[in-house]
Amino acid sequence: MRAIVQRVNHAGVSVDGQTIGSCGTGFLVLLGVGQIDTEKEADVLLKKILQLRVFEDGNGKMNLSLLDIGGEMLVISQFTLFANCRHGNRPDFLEAAPPAVAEPLYRYFAQQASAQLSHVGTGRFGADMEVQLENHGPVTIWLDTDMWKKKSD
Repeated sequence: MRAIVQRVNHAGVSVDGQTIGSCGTGFLVLLGVGQIDTEKEADVLLKKILQLRVFEDGNGKMNLSLLDIGGEMLVISQFTLFANCRHGNRPDFLEAAPPAVAEPLYRYFAQQASAQLSHVGTGRFGADMEVQLENHGPVTIWLDTDMWKKKSD
Protein backbone atom coordinates (compact mmCIF):
# COMPACT_ATOMS: atom_id res chain seq x y z
CA MET A 1 0.00 0.00 0.00
CA ARG A 2 1.26 3.46 -0.83
CA ALA A 3 0.29 6.86 0.47
CA ILE A 4 1.14 10.46 -0.15
CA VAL A 5 0.48 12.27 3.12
CA GLN A 6 0.17 16.05 3.00
CA ARG A 7 -0.11 18.19 6.12
CA VAL A 8 -2.95 20.60 5.41
CA ASN A 9 -4.78 23.53 6.92
CA HIS A 10 -7.83 22.27 5.04
CA ALA A 11 -8.65 20.09 2.03
CA GLY A 12 -11.69 19.13 0.02
CA VAL A 13 -12.70 16.88 -2.83
CA SER A 14 -15.45 17.49 -5.39
CA VAL A 15 -17.24 15.39 -7.99
CA ASP A 16 -19.29 17.14 -10.68
CA GLY A 17 -18.89 20.45 -8.84
CA GLN A 18 -20.23 19.14 -5.52
CA THR A 19 -18.01 18.79 -2.45
CA ILE A 20 -18.23 15.20 -1.24
CA GLY A 21 -15.46 15.16 1.38
CA SER A 22 -13.31 17.55 3.35
CA CYS A 23 -11.10 18.00 6.37
CA GLY A 24 -9.74 20.81 8.48
CA THR A 25 -6.27 20.85 10.03
CA GLY A 26 -4.69 17.45 9.54
CA PHE A 27 -3.78 15.19 6.64
CA LEU A 28 -4.83 14.74 3.05
CA VAL A 29 -3.99 11.09 2.32
CA LEU A 30 -3.79 9.91 -1.29
CA LEU A 31 -4.04 6.12 -0.93
CA GLY A 32 -2.95 3.51 -3.47
CA VAL A 33 -3.70 -0.20 -3.08
CA GLY A 34 -1.36 -2.74 -4.64
CA GLN A 35 -1.96 -6.24 -6.01
CA ILE A 36 -0.88 -8.06 -2.84
CA ASP A 37 -2.13 -5.63 -0.19
CA THR A 38 -4.41 -6.80 2.61
CA GLU A 39 -6.00 -5.36 5.74
CA LYS A 40 -2.65 -5.99 7.45
CA GLU A 41 -0.93 -3.42 5.22
CA ALA A 42 -3.82 -0.99 5.74
CA ASP A 43 -3.47 -1.30 9.52
CA VAL A 44 0.31 -0.83 9.44
CA LEU A 45 0.04 2.18 7.15
CA LEU A 46 -2.71 3.82 9.17
CA LYS A 47 -0.79 3.37 12.41
CA LYS A 48 2.27 5.02 10.84
CA ILE A 49 0.22 7.93 9.48
CA LEU A 50 -1.58 8.55 12.77
CA GLN A 51 1.73 8.63 14.62
CA LEU A 52 3.76 10.75 12.18
CA ARG A 53 5.22 13.56 14.27
CA VAL A 54 5.01 16.41 11.75
CA PHE A 55 2.87 18.96 13.59
CA GLU A 56 4.56 21.74 15.53
CA ASP A 57 4.73 21.77 19.31
CA GLY A 58 4.86 24.91 21.45
CA ASN A 59 8.52 25.43 20.49
CA GLY A 60 7.84 25.32 16.74
CA LYS A 61 9.43 21.87 16.40
CA MET A 62 7.72 19.12 14.37
CA ASN A 63 7.05 16.88 17.34
CA LEU A 64 3.30 16.17 17.48
CA SER A 65 1.17 13.56 15.71
CA LEU A 66 -2.26 13.82 14.16
CA LEU A 67 -3.64 12.12 17.28
CA ASP A 68 -1.82 14.60 19.54
CA ILE A 69 -3.44 17.62 17.86
CA GLY A 70 -6.90 16.07 17.40
CA GLY A 71 -6.53 16.51 13.64
CA GLU A 72 -8.75 15.46 10.78
CA MET A 73 -8.14 13.41 7.63
CA LEU A 74 -9.32 13.33 4.04
CA VAL A 75 -8.65 10.00 2.28
CA ILE A 76 -8.73 9.79 -1.52
CA SER A 77 -8.15 6.66 -3.58
CA GLN A 78 -5.19 7.11 -5.94
CA PHE A 79 -4.33 4.06 -8.07
CA THR A 80 -1.80 6.14 -10.02
CA LEU A 81 0.60 5.82 -7.06
CA PHE A 82 1.38 2.43 -8.61
CA ALA A 83 2.33 3.91 -11.99
CA ASN A 84 5.20 2.08 -13.65
CA CYS A 85 7.19 4.28 -16.03
CA ARG A 86 10.23 2.04 -16.46
CA HIS A 87 9.43 1.25 -20.09
CA GLY A 88 8.56 4.24 -22.18
CA ASN A 89 6.62 7.36 -21.34
CA ARG A 90 3.12 5.95 -20.94
CA PRO A 91 2.74 4.51 -17.44
CA ASP A 92 1.15 1.16 -16.81
CA PHE A 93 -0.75 0.41 -13.63
CA LEU A 94 -0.36 -3.36 -13.52
CA GLU A 95 0.89 -3.27 -9.92
CA ALA A 96 -2.29 -1.54 -8.72
CA ALA A 97 -4.99 -3.76 -7.29
CA PRO A 98 -8.13 -4.22 -9.41
CA PRO A 99 -11.16 -2.24 -8.22
CA ALA A 100 -12.80 -5.31 -6.65
CA VAL A 101 -9.81 -5.60 -4.30
CA ALA A 102 -8.83 -1.94 -3.96
CA GLU A 103 -12.21 -0.45 -3.11
CA PRO A 104 -12.90 -2.63 -0.03
CA LEU A 105 -9.36 -1.94 1.28
CA TYR A 106 -9.77 1.79 0.67
CA ARG A 107 -13.06 1.72 2.57
CA TYR A 108 -11.50 -0.38 5.34
CA PHE A 109 -8.65 2.13 5.73
CA ALA A 110 -11.08 5.07 5.98
CA GLN A 111 -13.31 3.17 8.41
CA GLN A 112 -10.35 2.32 10.67
CA ALA A 113 -9.23 5.96 10.57
CA SER A 114 -12.77 7.07 11.50
CA ALA A 115 -12.60 4.92 14.62
CA GLN A 116 -9.61 6.96 15.85
CA LEU A 117 -10.25 10.50 14.60
CA SER A 118 -13.06 12.98 15.12
CA HIS A 119 -13.52 13.51 11.37
CA VAL A 120 -12.50 11.55 8.27
CA GLY A 121 -13.71 12.65 4.84
CA THR A 122 -13.42 10.52 1.72
CA GLY A 123 -13.48 10.83 -2.01
CA ARG A 124 -15.54 8.65 -4.34
CA PHE A 125 -13.73 5.52 -5.46
CA GLY A 126 -13.16 5.46 -9.21
CA ALA A 127 -14.63 8.92 -9.81
CA ASP A 128 -13.03 11.82 -11.65
CA MET A 129 -12.37 14.09 -8.67
CA GLU A 130 -11.09 17.59 -8.13
CA VAL A 131 -8.98 18.02 -5.00
CA GLN A 132 -8.38 21.34 -3.31
CA LEU A 133 -5.92 21.77 -0.47
CA GLU A 134 -3.89 24.26 1.44
CA ASN A 135 -0.66 22.42 2.21
CA HIS A 136 0.90 23.63 5.45
CA GLY A 137 4.69 23.82 5.38
CA PRO A 138 4.61 22.35 2.84
CA VAL A 139 4.98 18.92 4.38
CA THR A 140 4.51 16.01 1.98
CA ILE A 141 5.56 12.47 2.89
CA TRP A 142 5.59 9.36 0.71
CA LEU A 143 4.97 6.03 2.47
CA ASP A 144 5.09 2.49 1.07
CA THR A 145 4.38 -0.57 3.21
CA ASP A 146 6.72 -2.62 1.00
CA MET A 147 9.62 -0.61 2.45
CA TRP A 148 8.85 -1.91 5.96
CA LYS A 149 8.64 -5.59 5.13
CA LYS A 150 11.44 -7.80 6.37
CA LYS A 151 13.79 -9.15 3.74
CA SER A 152 12.42 -12.66 4.45
CA ASP A 153 8.81 -11.64 3.63
